[in-house]
Amino acid sequence: QVQLVESGGGLVQAGGSLRLSCAASGRTSGRTFSNYAMGWFRQAPGKEREFVAAISWSGGGRYYADSVKGRFTISRDIAKSTAYLQMNSLKPEDTAVYYCAADSRSASSRATNYDYWGQGTQVTVSS
Repeated sequence: QVQLVESGGGLVQAGGSLRLSCAASGRTSGRTFSNYAMGWFRQAPGKEREFVAAISWSGGGRYYADSVKGRFTISRDIAKSTAYLQMNSLKPEDTAVYYCAADSRSASSRATNYDYWGQGTQVTVSS
């Protein structure tokens, strides 16, 4: 099993920044953090979970939702088994619970492709 734990959420004013972290532990079928693509998703109250960003296992491929492109940056540190989501120029509409997820195949925007999920961290952006 792979365990994912998010941190770094909180309350921030519009225009501010936050950096979310997703620490991974465990392994399955010989795979470790370095073998998984990582994704970030978010879910606002009353809305469906939506894709935010994803990064390939090598870090060479990075993908973003149009709504966050140019403001958010996804990255990963293999040595620390941690993925990050740097969020700048935050807007009230970014308010949501943010989840990280691990995909054993490839970076994807489809939530159903991901094998493991964290418990989520709340991000609240005030206007």
